[in-house]
Amino acid sequence: MKNIYNYILASFVAINFASCTDDFEKINTDPNGITEESLTQMNNNVGNEFGPMFLNVFNVTPAWNYQLQQNLMGDVYSGYMTAPTPFAGNVNNQTYALVDGWNGFPWSNAYGSVMPQALNVFNAVKLGGDPDGVKFVLLANIIKVTAMHRVSDIYGPIRYTKFNDFATTGEYDAQDVAYKAFFQDLTEAIDGLKVYEGDVQFAPFDMSSLAGDIAGWRQFANSIRLRLAIRVSKIDPALAKTQGELALSSDAGLMTESNMVINTGFPHPITVISGSWGDIRMGAEMESILTGYDDGRIETYFNPSADASLEGDYKGIRMGIDIAAKGEYGDHASIGSVIDGETLTWMTAAEVHFLKAEAALRGWAGAGDAKSNYEAGVSASFAQHGVSGIADYLADTTSTPADFVDALNDANDIAYGSDVKIAFNNAGTNEEKLEQIITQKWIAMFPDGQEAWTEFRRTGYPRIFPVVVNNSGGTIDTNIQVRRINFVENERNTNSANVEEAVGFLGGPDTGGTRLWWDTGAGNF
Repeated sequence: MKNIYNYILASFVAINFASCTDDFEKINTDPNGITEESLTQMNNNVGNEFGPMFLNVFNVTPAWNYQLQQNLMGDVYSGYMTAPTPFAGNVNNQTYALVDGWNGFPWSNAYGSVMPQALNVFNAVKLGGDPDGVKFVLLANIIKVTAMHRVSDIYGPIRYTKFNDFATTGEYDAQDVAYKAFFQDLTEAIDGLKVYEGDVQFAPFDMSSLAGDIAGWRQFANSIRLRLAIRVSKIDPALAKTQGELALSSDAGLMTESNMVINTGFPHPITVISGSWGDIRMGAEMESILTGYDDGRIETYFNPSADASLEGDYKGIRMGIDIAAKGEYGDHASIGSVIDGETLTWMTAAEVHFLKAEAALRGWAGAGDAKSNYEAGVSASFAQHGVSGIADYLADTTSTPADFVDALNDANDIAYGSDVKIAFNNAGTNEEKLEQIITQKWIAMFPDGQEAWTEFRRTGYPRIFPVVVNNSGGTIDTNIQVRRINFVENERNTNSANVEEAVGFLGGPDTGGTRLWWDTGAGNF
């Protein structure tokens, strides 16, 4: 353990300590008159840094921050939801006129309340001099990777490996470099935390359903490792297989029996965005797939349309259409009880089963059988949401997604792009099986539109409808759809040379039409 601690500390030996004076003062100055010795004994000098990290992987308050970090980006681009509000005269993210004032929030949340806090944990542990403090560094790194892979999957290149050195903190990593660093940080955490299983010192600071259980954190980190291995499976099959098989064989195990849930202490932001503000509604793709499959999860995910005259109990809205006023589509289906309570879900057991199903298709050792994993994933999602009828659902060989019919304007009608079924087709091609896996994974991950949008970009599934109105000025192809978000204005103004270098890592212009590193645009096999 001491060697692991020394290895981690050595990796940051080049830190310019003069640049961290503010952090050290924060650590060493107690505004309440408690001595530094007492703080250190209670681990508060380290533990207090975790709260902002927990609350900014997804920002939970104020609701408008979440709306800009997640809701008017991943949630709408995934097909999960659509805003009935014609923000800025309908010239906004939904019509591909990417709004710079909106799109900086994933970046500012990460670099305001995740990356600095992880650095503070490292510095506090180093100052404390207790070798066992390394467990806090490793736990912070798990949360850091959980947050930062999402940021990278929005923009591409990010500031990650050089962030802890004042001389290089503004420099970006290409996305492949960042991903390899994610794998390294996860592996070190999974391996290094093993000796701390049973340790309870993190419990007072743990806002997750794991309640400080180190074995559970190892399992979560290993599940994230499998997620990221699958993510790079098309662009770097060798790296993906190595990391995926490490995850599948690790003694940490995988999160197949429980979900990773954060107890935020705040209502889910979508309760405000959908309920109080009426600014988000069911997406057209959700209507097509859930109604076509007669899927019981629809009753948890959405509330029936407020306008009883609409054809069908649950009506969605196609993204990127011509909306003149909020009142037009405001009575369509709002978001349901899935967002009740004061929690946010970072990862579900269902997702892990679907990751294993795809790993099996790719022939990774230890993945098991694709059909069994697929059915376990659907079953886990049904159980999570208290939905019955799983046996009949999994045996359904005929239901397909429905074509979308706009309740108000038939110019927005569109046929669903395939006849993908529910019952797993063992006789199908790998591509056909993957469409089934990703379609059900997409359903199960709701309401995390960021992950759903990422998986759509990687695989092309499920079939997301193209926009009708494209205000991108030609930078985003209507049929290829939005692939990323451009670097934010504040970075360009304050870190321009490094941003220009980062644009060079993209392999294309800094627009929403440029594919990310793992988004190859090629076939899945």
